[in-house]
Amino acid sequence: MTVRTYIIEDSPTIRDNLIETLQDLAQVQTVGTAETEHEGKRWLAQNDGTWDLAIVDLFLREGSGLNVLDALRERRRPGQRLIVLSNHATQDVRWRCAQLGADAVFDKSTEIEKLVAYCNA
Repeated sequence: MTVRTYIIEDSPTIRDNLIETLQDLAQVQTVGTAETEHEGKRWLAQNDGTWDLAIVDLFLREGSGLNVLDALRERRRPGQRLIVLSNHATQDVRWRCAQLGADAVFDKSTEIEKLVAYCNA
């Protein structure tokens, strides 16, 4: 089963590498991307039935991934998953993301394999 994934990441290099890695190692189809909080929230709200997984960075070109999590807390459909992928995956950040509805938090530099495993599960 292919996981339709939307990625909110402001670094083109990281975003492109992530897309390639997930397509190569997991059953992931990228259905769209955004670089800012506003773009991401708008797309996810307007396309609520077309994604299964959203991967969100916390520090964006404009805005915050935390605000994306908060906007989706009550709006996502059953079965839709919300993942945070950040270089700042401290215990406090993980706790706050969980409070805002994130299903998992992965560190960009050390937990990509865990993200791939999550997507394959």
